[in-house]
Amino acid sequence: MKLYAMPKSGNCYKVAWMLRMLQIPYEYTITTFVDGGTKSPPFLAKNPNGQVPLLELDDGRRLAESNAILIYLAELQSRKQLQKTGTVPFLLPRAGGEDDDDATAYQRGLTYQWLFFEQYSHEPAIAVRRANIVFQRPCPEEKMQQLLEKGYGALTVMEKQLAQTPFLVGTEMTIADMALFAYTHVAHEGEYDMTRYPNIESWLQRVRESPGFCGMDILEKE
Repeated sequence: MKLYAMPKSGNCYKVAWMLRMLQIPYEYTITTFVDGGTKSPPFLAKNPNGQVPLLELDDGRRLAESNAILIYLAELQSRKQLQKTGTVPFLLPRAGGEDDDDATAYQRGLTYQWLFFEQYSHEPAIAVRRANIVFQRPCPEEKMQQLLEKGYGALTVMEKQLAQTPFLVGTEMTIADMALFAYTHVAHEGEYDMTRYPNIESWLQRVRESPGFCGMDILEKE
């Protein structure tokens, strides 16, 4: 597989982390908006949306959108394979088969719910505000304040859930936790006061202690 991605991107990070966790070999090609790489004709031919991450499979098929890639990679691994290795957590409530009852389907639905929440309510505020600061992108102060308030709203939703369960979907870590960890753990770089969220802080530590965890610096080291 080949991963087109860029350093400091939470969306790219979660895919690289997943690949490492599942011990799937891949080639990493740095492609960024900073130097115009994501808008170059060769890259647009691969992903007309002009964004990373982009995963190119060994047979040439391609998949964009970070959470879609997480779902694909999770579904590649059967529950039996994950449990047999004993080295990675089960990341997606099992789809199909005799064990796929209504309760399991509901847990899977909750996983997708958090994935959509991440891309609709969380990332557009926290990731964008952080990127404006980290990459020194100009943004009106009024807009930055709006992003701050929207981000705090998303964090409050997470804080309430994590007061009830150790992970977002229950007692086990799923790809929902990976997706939301990506930008939550660097929210302070967007000047969010994370001391307001003790349940999130405890959850962040639980995720860091999970088998196969990799930090965002893997995008710097590849």
